[in-house]
Amino acid sequence: MNRLMDRPPPPVRILLCDDHAVVRAGLRALLGSAPGIEVVGEAGDGEEAVALAARLRPDVVLMDLQLGPGTDGIEATRRIVADAAARAGARAPGADGESGGPYVLVLTTYDTDADITRAIEAGATGYLLKAERPEELFSAIRAAAEGRTALSPPVAGRVMARMRGGGRPALTDRERDILGQLARGLGNREIARALFISEATVKTHLGRIYDKLGVDTRAGAVAVAKEQRLLR
Repeated sequence: MNRLMDRPPPPVRILLCDDHAVVRAGLRALLGSAPGIEVVGEAGDGEEAVALAARLRPDVVLMDLQLGPGTDGIEATRRIVADAAARAGARAPGADGESGGPYVLVLTTYDTDADITRAIEAGATGYLLKAERPEELFSAIRAAAEGRTALSPPVAGRVMARMRGGGRPALTDRERDILGQLARGLGNREIARALFISEATVKTHLGRIYDKLGVDTRAGAVAVAKEQRLLR
């Protein structure tokens, strides 16, 4: 029994998507040096990334934005997230409301307001710049695998400047409670258990939170909440 408890957790399974083979080779070598991370596939364009994500079911898709002709990283992200949500919706009643992945972590050199906003609105769990240190990349991957937000510091500032409104949104006490649990990386079922409410109630409150913060994703909600100091 103790041997089973001491067994290390399974590695975070990664799908790489970048249109440059040299970059993919470098990332594969880098990630191969990180304990608990395993690269299970590579895609050179958006269409291939969508197909491989559906077939391999990785925990995290490391996604570049500019992928040459055809489907770009934004559209690929949107489709991967939509596919994951559709699979979650097809689960048996009582299953966790979260998609469970694959989650998309953008890794790019582009840090314009438009690119960041579009990626987050497409459903990306995080947005990281290629200039980050390897340790930051490893940490962001592990966070993304758990559905937690991972943003480079410069990106977080741009997200807030783009998304925040003129004043602090008026959230109810319950909405603040749920937002706090969301910031901890909890899924709908976990939030419901922590606050002794139903998953349906959690989803209703999340919809209202998104409307008040002017966002469409969990990552966007957490980012705005941190910037505007809405968390308890």
